[in-house]
Amino acid sequence: MAKLVKSIVINAPVEKIFAYMNDPDNLVGIYPSMLQIKDVQILPNGGASFKFVYKVAGIQLEGSSEDTDFVLNQRTVSKVGGGIEGWVTLLYEAASQGTKVTLENEYIFPVPLVGKLAESVLIKLNEQENESVLANLKARMET
Repeated sequence: MAKLVKSIVINAPVEKIFAYMNDPDNLVGIYPSMLQIKDVQILPNGGASFKFVYKVAGIQLEGSSEDTDFVLNQRTVSKVGGGIEGWVTLLYEAASQGTKVTLENEYIFPVPLVGKLAESVLIKLNEQENESVLANLKARMET
């Protein structure tokens, strides 16, 4: 299992950032590889579940996400299934210049995908994706 952790400080209130990230329809606008979000359902815990279409290393994958842990304005932990299995955690903390957002990904590459492209290259692609996600979120929240 690979694990990536990236953080950024955004000059915006935690409530604004959390609300934006808690709407799955907004993910297409900040995840460069996210092509489509569909079948969104709000869960009793306040989080969401949805299906998505994602492109990684030139391969289009379909998957699902379900928020298994949800603490308003603090964190979401999402179980991701489909083409790539794993967990996505978003943490939100007050910072001197706004809100520190930490994006953690833990995932297992499917055998056919790893066979097509070396795991180290996939990890590098995902690191770049996470950096882009946080930069895109910062740009949207600070305008």
